[in-house]
Amino acid sequence: MFLLMYMFLIIMLLISIAYLTLLERKILSYMQLRKGPNKVGFMALMQPFSDGIKLFFSEQVSLIYFNYFIYMISPMLMFMISLFIWCIYPYIFCMISFSYGFMFFLCCSSMAVYGLLLCGWSSNSNYSLLGSLRAIAQVISYEVGLVMIMICIMIFTFGFNFFNLMDYQFYMWFVFFSFPLFFCWLSSCLAEVNRAPFDFAEGESELVSGFNIEYGGGGFALIFLAEYGNIMLLSFLTVMIFLGCDLYSLLFYFKCIFISFWFIWVRATLPRFRYDKLMYMIWKMFLPLSLNYFIFFIGFIFFMVTGFYFINLG
Repeated sequence: MFLLMYMFLIIMLLISIAYLTLLERKILSYMQLRKGPNKVGFMALMQPFSDGIKLFFSEQVSLIYFNYFIYMISPMLMFMISLFIWCIYPYIFCMISFSYGFMFFLCCSSMAVYGLLLCGWSSNSNYSLLGSLRAIAQVISYEVGLVMIMICIMIFTFGFNFFNLMDYQFYMWFVFFSFPLFFCWLSSCLAEVNRAPFDFAEGESELVSGFNIEYGGGGFALIFLAEYGNIMLLSFLTVMIFLGCDLYSLLFYFKCIFISFWFIWVRATLPRFRYDKLMYMIWKMFLPLSLNYFIFFIGFIFFMVTGFYFINLG
């Protein structure tokens, strides 16, 4: 039953990624006053499958100076890690219930850095290597901020299980008393998945296409799927952590769609940052703010616990 439920989850995730790409192309087209895809199927509903088939049947480029095995395995590694993290999805039955789901997420998301590094290094291209080095510095830096924000929230749930978020947000969402942390989290999510305005790994103006410049066909499709899978995962986690974790409500999934739409909206609106501004923002702004919140939450919980203890003692 575990294998069946996990396969069902993966199939639904892949279909969601396909239609998220279609949603992005339609939103970007309307924001730029054009039509976008509208030919393949009714309202272009078959366009993602057409593009996927075209990519996987395209010719694979064979380079002269590259490490063949690592070059071919790196997109598969990125795609597998992005699917594997979805084990943290909190099913009630027929699935693994992680008592340490938060720690599992951190371990898997840290492994995604290796896929970026190997993609850039194995291509033996200066542009690819520079793009992957940028991405690694960016992802590692912003992962520190993400961890601190998640620890601040986990202090209130007294554990690392994502199921606790559902119980503790029954009456009030966490976003109401951690509003600055919510915006830090959203910005860190953009940097974590290399999305605009923090898409320095794919800077077309200076790096042509960044770490995936030498990839085409199936390799590019797998990198593309991994990126959009991570966008959906972070949208899911954002709603779980800050916007009420009611998994049995249809509103929960509408909120996930809205956060995914927000990723696309930001891409259509904001220009790319300067790289030094990006690194300044995490180390000089987001990290001190999350550390202050961490100290404040620990003090708040300590005084609440000691206050209840002395009230009961009296």
